[in-house]
Amino acid sequence: MAVSDKSILILGCFDTKGDVFSYLRNCIIGRGETVISVNTGIFGTTKAFPVDFEADRVAAEAGHDISDLRRDRDRGKAIDVMGRGASQLVSQLYAEGKIKAVAGMGGGGGTYIALSAMQGIPFGVPKVCLTTLATKDLSRQIGDKDVMLIPSVVDVAGMNHILRQLVAQAAAAICAMANVETVDTSTKVRSIAISMFGNTTPCVDKCTELLTHAGYEVLSFHATGVGGKTMESLIREGCFDAVLDITTTELADDLCGGICSAGPERLTAAADMGIPQVVVPGCMDMVNFAHPDTIPHAFVARQLYSWAPDVTLMRTDERENAILGERLARKVSRSPVPAAVVLPLRGISQVASEGGIFHNPVADEALFAAIRAHVSGDVSVTEANTHINDPAFAHLLVETLLGLMQK
Repeated sequence: MAVSDKSILILGCFDTKGDVFSYLRNCIIGRGETVISVNTGIFGTTKAFPVDFEADRVAAEAGHDISDLRRDRDRGKAIDVMGRGASQLVSQLYAEGKIKAVAGMGGGGGTYIALSAMQGIPFGVPKVCLTTLATKDLSRQIGDKDVMLIPSVVDVAGMNHILRQLVAQAAAAICAMANVETVDTSTKVRSIAISMFGNTTPCVDKCTELLTHAGYEVLSFHATGVGGKTMESLIREGCFDAVLDITTTELADDLCGGICSAGPERLTAAADMGIPQVVVPGCMDMVNFAHPDTIPHAFVARQLYSWAPDVTLMRTDERENAILGERLARKVSRSPVPAAVVLPLRGISQVASEGGIFHNPVADEALFAAIRAHVSGDVSVTEANTHINDPAFAHLLVETLLGLMQK
C-alpha cells in the first residue's frame, strides 16, 4: 500500500478534550490527509467529529469491559488498561497497512496512554505527542521509540490562542513527517551496530573508521540505558547485519542499580536474531550514578570517581565482576551462529589502564575468568595483551567481526 493510501492516526481522551482533537483533526485534513481517530477517554466521547474506534474497543483490546472501568473509577487502573489496549489496537492498524503516522495529545494520563500506544510502531514511522509533560523526564515511557515531544505550554484543556497555534504546528509537523520518502533498503549498504561510551570512544572511532573503509555503514549507540535499549530494539527490527558490542557497561548498571541500566534484555537481540556479534566487556569496571548525593547508601564507601559533575562512577569489585562475566557469557552463548568475545587484558576502559583510577587487575581477572568458564556453543574467546583503546585492539575487533560475517 502506498503512503498516500494510509492515514494519520490521532488518539486521546475525546471525553474531556474533544474540542482540541477536533481542531487537530481539521488541521490534518486541511493539509490533504485522512484521519483515523481513537478515543481513549473512558467517560464518553465527542460529537465534534466521527470517531473510528471508541473507548470500549480500546478497553476490550486489553481484555477489559469499559463499564467496569467506569464503575470502579480507578484512574490508575484505567490509564494502564487504556494504554495497553491502545498499544494493541494501534499495532494492529499498522500491521494492516492503514496508518503512516501517529499523533497524540494530553496531560499526565493522556500522555501515558499516547506514549504506550506508540510502543508498537517501528522506527521511522512518525510519532508526535503534544503534552504538558514535554519538559519532564519521560525516558521510561518513551523507551526506545523515536517519539517527538512538543510542549503544550498551557494545559490541553479547552482551546485558546496559545494552544491553537501549537496544535496547528503539531499537525503541520506530523503531516510533513508522514510524507518524507523512506530510504530504499534494496540498495542500502550493510550496517553494523556498535556500542560506545566516553571511556571507549577511541576504540569505537577506530573501529568505525576501519569498517567504513571496508564499505559498511556504522551506527553508534551511547550505552546510557536508552542507547542500549534502542540498539537492541533496532537489531530485532532487522536493521543490522552484525553487532560490534564494545561497551557492555549497561549490564553492570543493571546488576547494581545504576542509572544506565538497559534492563535484563540487554545483549540478547543479536543472539535471538541469529546475526554475527563480537562482544567486549567494555566499561564493565564501572557502574554509573548521577550527582554524588544520589549514590545509594550501600555504595557510599566504595571506590568512586567523578567523571562529570552529574556523573559518578563506582568501580565494580571481584564479586560483581564474577557475576557480570557469567551473565555476559551465557547471553552470548545463546547465539545459533558463531560469535566471539574479545578480552583486552590491559584495561577495559579509559580509566582502567595502568596508572588509571580504576586500574585493578585482580577485579578484571575475576571478570575474565567467569567469561572463560561460562562460554559455550560456537563462541570463541580471544585474549589481547592490549588496552581497550589501543588501535591494535580495534584492528583485532574488526578482523574478528568481518571473519564471522564471511562465515
